[in-house]
Amino acid sequence: MRICMVSDFFYPSIGGVEEHVYNLSQMLLSLGHKIVVLTHAYGDCSGIRYVTHGLKVYYLPIKVCYNQCILPTAVCNVPMLRAVLLRERVEVVHGHSAFSALAHEALMVGSLLGLKTVFTDHSLFGFADLSAALTNNLLEVNLSMVNHAICVSHIGKENTVLRARVAKHRVSVIPNAVDTALFTPDVSQRPSNETINIVVASRLVYRKGIDLLAGVIPRFKNTHNVNFIIVGDGPKRDLLEEIREKTNMQDRVEILGAVEHVKVRDVLVRGHIFLNTSLTEAYCMAIVEAASCGLQVVSTSVGGIPEVLPKSLILLAEPDIDAIHSAILVAIDRHQKSISSMMRTPAPNGHIPFETDRRGKRRQRKPNPSTPDSVSFSTPADESSQIEPVLCPYKCNELVETLYNWEDVALRTVRVYDRVLQERAFTTSELVYAVYQHGSWFLVFFVVAHFLVRLLDLWRPRSRVEVAQDVSRQPS
Repeated sequence: MRICMVSDFFYPSIGGVEEHVYNLSQMLLSLGHKIVVLTHAYGDCSGIRYVTHGLKVYYLPIKVCYNQCILPTAVCNVPMLRAVLLRERVEVVHGHSAFSALAHEALMVGSLLGLKTVFTDHSLFGFADLSAALTNNLLEVNLSMVNHAICVSHIGKENTVLRARVAKHRVSVIPNAVDTALFTPDVSQRPSNETINIVVASRLVYRKGIDLLAGVIPRFKNTHNVNFIIVGDGPKRDLLEEIREKTNMQDRVEILGAVEHVKVRDVLVRGHIFLNTSLTEAYCMAIVEAASCGLQVVSTSVGGIPEVLPKSLILLAEPDIDAIHSAILVAIDRHQKSISSMMRTPAPNGHIPFETDRRGKRRQRKPNPSTPDSVSFSTPADESSQIEPVLCPYKCNELVETLYNWEDVALRTVRVYDRVLQERAFTTSELVYAVYQHGSWFLVFFVVAHFLVRLLDLWRPRSRVEVAQDVSRQPS
């Protein structure tokens, strides 16, 4: 099967969509499929590049308009997109992210060429503000030309079905995954004293709830054994730096800025608790990576987050400063009491720890069979956590590996590809009618793109398009 992944967001840019496209492409390559990635140029990174395992990436010479996205012209990039899709003999065009104008344009060109199209929505949107209304309208038009859509959570599917008015049977739910071999625990990197590190890894923007974080940090001004490590950059960074100065917590609030994804694990293993304060989230990769590194996760209960992790790995709180603060206190209490429990139980290597009796001689302490391997405590953020244990970091990693892995995601995605390949291609009249029903304003752009494709078919027929040579995948 020959698949083309398309998105404005890809490496060297760092983010959840970039990681999803890369890891999914790598796994599909390992399953024997031919994968190419289409994105725009990033500075000097332009042209055709080959990355790990022979993954072919087209960095198209298209200027970025705003926030790493190209200008949505709908027709200007048709010749280039047509050439790449025909040159690579693509069977399925797979676009990623509702924010990506390049993905929407490639999906439209793919439909006009008679190819099968799939779209993955990675975000949640509202219905009230102007930007959401415009994005929803554009998404509605594009999904009317797409064979199938994928969402990363069930709440994301409900959101997409509502805002894009797409039939439920045309939307599947396939979650993200994490490479647990890369995100492994290392408790030796944690402070050896009683200091507790709270890690935050997020873009510092309003949607990620940075205003809530700015309200939570001062609550720990007088709790001198609690430090914050903040990874990420954005317009809200100035707010966090201002709060740090006002509370005189310069030595306890560490703002690292943007960090390469390969180095995120080195920061996570320094922490005991991971804090996510997002106001909206379809699926939060950061909390899965943190859980894989053995951190307790405290997160706002918004969007698809309650679906992501089991209750033994996460404490949920309402997006409110008091609720988040209470949940963090519970996580700290659980951590401290689990440490006390570990001191009373046999060591993991099977040896029974020694005690000293009154005469100063060492004697082996008998293990208490009634002592649990882990201890759980109640939380005002989630009463059900009273029966959930505090798992050891390595147990957390094993649990995340069973829940989320890229092989499972790739196999489920392949089933979607097989399904759409069995469907007949849309006729031009069906596409025109679908666009007219969902967005008559877009019909003029679609008609221009259609005639441009037909003109290109006359000027340079498909039989005259030079076919790209496949590069054999190097064994890992």
